[in-house]
Amino acid sequence: MDAPRRASIACKNALFYGGSEDSPHCIMATGPTQSTVEKVRRTPLELAAIATAAVPGLAPTATAFSPDDDADFDSALLLDADGKRWRVRSPRHPEASTRLETEFMVLRAFAPSIRAELPFHVPTIAGTVRQGDLTTFVYTHLHGAMLSIDELSAGSPALAREIGSALAAIHDLPLTLVTNADLPSYSANEFRQRKLNELDQAATTGKIPATLLRRWEHALEDVALWRFNTSVVHGDLHEDNLMVQDDSVTALTGWTDLRIGDPADDFAWLVASNEASFVEAVLNHYTQARREKPDVHLLRRAALLAEFALAQYLVKAMAAGHQSMTAEAESMLQTLSADIDEQARRDEEAAQAAENEAAEILAADAQAAATSAGQNPPVSVVAIPNAEPTVTVAAIPGTSATSPERSLESAQAGTTAPGSTADAEETEKPVQAGGGDSNGTNDPDDTSTAAISVVKVTPLHTADRS
Repeated sequence: MDAPRRASIACKNALFYGGSEDSPHCIMATGPTQSTVEKVRRTPLELAAIATAAVPGLAPTATAFSPDDDADFDSALLLDADGKRWRVRSPRHPEASTRLETEFMVLRAFAPSIRAELPFHVPTIAGTVRQGDLTTFVYTHLHGAMLSIDELSAGSPALAREIGSALAAIHDLPLTLVTNADLPSYSANEFRQRKLNELDQAATTGKIPATLLRRWEHALEDVALWRFNTSVVHGDLHEDNLMVQDDSVTALTGWTDLRIGDPADDFAWLVASNEASFVEAVLNHYTQARREKPDVHLLRRAALLAEFALAQYLVKAMAAGHQSMTAEAESMLQTLSADIDEQARRDEEAAQAAENEAAEILAADAQAAATSAGQNPPVSVVAIPNAEPTVTVAAIPGTSATSPERSLESAQAGTTAPGSTADAEETEKPVQAGGGDSNGTNDPDDTSTAAISVVKVTPLHTADRS
């Protein structure tokens, strides 16, 4: 993902969660736009004067500009005589003031016992001062620096572990923290239905590409994708609200949208990372740190929510009558649609190539089998009949004539193991000598080699021998 695309995703995420189109991400993605708020910005010196009214005894000795949502807040850092730092946030319109008042309620709900269990610091409000419809807040300063998404993803494995642990700590907060403060709470089905309603609202603009409408509608109608356990959700988590120092997450800010909802909300900003390994590392450490195992579709929903926030960007721009913001929203939607179509085309080509390769392999295997069959003729295996054992009996020269019966017994003794009765029940077969007559008698004086003959010997039963 290139830098403008990552910036556009971060921009629409900031806008979806109440940020401004003049934030650094939107300026990178769409270029500077004219703010819908025409009030003159307060300088850091003016904010320091307001802070002294909010915190009695505060005597600033130095001031500096503090990065913030420029369309919503004027912010500054202060340094007092004791070297202590403070942060001032002054809203520029009533809606921004309401967000700060909501955060005030949230931070008051963070009792000391809850803060002690968190692996990071949360802001502490030192004082407030109301001017008409707007309320300015002064916070004790939190150590750390804001890093871009590219800087975070290029960090060490220890930083990924810290981010995963911070996310797990948020999602393991007690639900009563939200319910007792009368903050929004959504079940899994209510959250899905809320997104369907928002999709219908976005579709009425006529400016959402058909590819995206189908893609989001199919995803929102996939009930299995939206089966998750709700948890406490930060709701406005992105890199600008993450304070980092020496590969450690020191603090989390921006608690204006705390609610009970989908944990994937707090992962949407991560999909803008160009490093998939960074996202996987954060998710792995998050899974290990959570008290309950997250669902398998968490990252899929996070990616969907990151895309869908572009539609929220468009709706907000049109509602505000901001033409340049509307044009930029349409441009980002068209770019996203083209990217999705291109990816679908590549996936289809890859699938077709894999199918063709598999067909070629099968054809090659079949041809090799046919060739092998032609070179090796088939062999028939025939059972061999149970042949009788044969014994060759030769007349011994220079010995006295032996009767046929004794010769037969001698042959039997030489070929049958003592005590064997395996063939005892076979019938005796006649023995013919090569030089005898038809009655089976031999010439007792014939001692030549012509007397060698092949005979079949049938073992005799013990009783027959007697």
